[in-house]
Amino acid sequence: MFTGDESSNNLTNALYAVGFANQPFSISKDDGLKLFRVYITSAVKCAPPQNKPNKDEIINCSTFLEEEVKILENAKVYIAFGKVAWDSIIYVFKKIGYSVPNVKFYHGALVKVTKPDMSIIWLIGSYHPSPRNMKTGRLTMNMLVEIFSTAKKLVSNKERIT
Repeated sequence: MFTGDESSNNLTNALYAVGFANQPFSISKDDGLKLFRVYITSAVKCAPPQNKPNKDEIINCSTFLEEEVKILENAKVYIAFGKVAWDSIIYVFKKIGYSVPNVKFYHGALVKVTKPDMSIIWLIGSYHPSPRNMKTGRLTMNMLVEIFSTAKKLVSNKERIT
């Protein structure tokens, strides 16, 4: 996932900038990249035509995402890269009983999510680190680093956001 392409380089560079990765690049599965306190997945596990999954593909793959969320029960922050990821994780959160306010996707969206045990987790929205988004300036490296900086503050409880 996110290895050996421009999206990977953009993502890994930003992770490295805030201390979530040991190096600023990922070119192959054997390149020595180590992630710290980070798990990367995708909402859709197949490669749909034009990289645009339809609603059925998203729903069919949601069971895998749901299992990942359950396994990562101690996760404190989720970052959704793009609207498909945003809608997918919210769908899964609601399906497993999390309370999620209705917030539309936008870059920098920050949503407080309440789990059934009343603990709080966070969802952050970001534009996808695709070459297209980076080349057009829709997403810059500074914007991406800021997303991870916010996540790091939330995980470390160094910033209280209500």
